[in-house]
Amino acid sequence: MHDPNFVILYVRDAAASASFYAGLLGLAPAQASPTFAMFALDGGMMLGIWRADGVAPPATPPGGAELAFTVGDDDTVRATHADWLARGLDVLQPPTEMDFGYSFTARDPDGHRLRVFAPAR
Repeated sequence: MHDPNFVILYVRDAAASASFYAGLLGLAPAQASPTFAMFALDGGMMLGIWRADGVAPPATPPGGAELAFTVGDDDTVRATHADWLARGLDVLQPPTEMDFGYSFTARDPDGHRLRVFAPAR
């Protein structure tokens, strides 16, 4: 079986979500149209943003996914948390020690969860 290499988030407004993720990731979309944008991430994963009302077969409502960002240490978790607060992201959980590591969770404009964590050592 092939490894997954492409994640698609279904959104209400593809252009607005593409702008949000471009700022968050520090990347321009590799491809963009009025209904879709694709980001080529450094690790080889592709992130797609697709307007939900044009997906066939129909997609689940926006807001049902979680993207996780692994970072190297707790200080990076805290720094990213501060940066995302300054950007106005809705933080659902402040930096917290979890069984898998130190983590915080925010939400994108469509309600998708964004988790940043440093794995437990």
